[in-house]
Amino acid sequence: MVESLLSQLQQLKNQFDENLFLEFSKGFVDALNKGIIRAAEPSGSSSWLVNEWVKEGILLLFKYSRLYEFSNNLFSFIDKELLPVRQFSLGDRVRIVPGGTAVRSGAYIASDVIIMPPSYVNIGAYVDSGTLLDSHSLVGSCAQIGKRVHLSAGSQIGGVLEPVGARPVIVEDDVFIGGNCGIYEGVLVRRSAVIAAGVILTSSTKVYDLVNEKVYRAKNGLPLEIPENAVVVPGSKQIDSEFARLNGLSLYVPIIVKYRDERTDAKSTLEMALR
Repeated sequence: MVESLLSQLQQLKNQFDENLFLEFSKGFVDALNKGIIRAAEPSGSSSWLVNEWVKEGILLLFKYSRLYEFSNNLFSFIDKELLPVRQFSLGDRVRIVPGGTAVRSGAYIASDVIIMPPSYVNIGAYVDSGTLLDSHSLVGSCAQIGKRVHLSAGSQIGGVLEPVGARPVIVEDDVFIGGNCGIYEGVLVRRSAVIAAGVILTSSTKVYDLVNEKVYRAKNGLPLEIPENAVVVPGSKQIDSEFARLNGLSLYVPIIVKYRDERTDAKSTLEMALR
């Protein structure tokens, strides 16, 4: 199936054909919904492979799919015809609590995921089993969320479609993300890390590790990477200028204050009895 979709995409990039596009879009969106294809996938024990062609296919859907009115008596809803809100059935084993949540078609939601209202999951996103998306959370285009992740209320996982070569945000298994966090621009959060409430991570952020006395940053084409089991909290760094000293100014910086232990687990582990 993947080989067929790749072949169809290449043909459409060379010359658009409406019938071929409709055939491609049906198979492509279905493969995204089922998790058969994804914008990034594990490669080996610790690496990730970014599938640029998947993002190319999503951009093709936006380019050639016409606007369509999906409105009903309750809502005014106009979007691309081939990208409606995704529908779920009991057999999907996804719990979506009512109250304004939307999952766009082309997003993979694994079994035993819980989505609290209101939340939004965009096309190309991948949310693995046992994960909790709490109220007012966002999983952006092509973001990859692992198993048993806790995405707390008000947190945002940024999306990416353009440029095609840009990395999506990747959050590995068993990560805890506190309330009102923002993770953007291809940041990689490794397994079992804890991101405390209010932490913002981008490709230009420097993260200071007090335990190992290191500074983590994106460089040489590699993303900012939060180490496995790291506990990251909001901190500050003094600005070294006369004006800053006179006015007591400092900059926000994320700080790794410890690595996960039993005490951290007691505060951040998902309650599996709820599942």
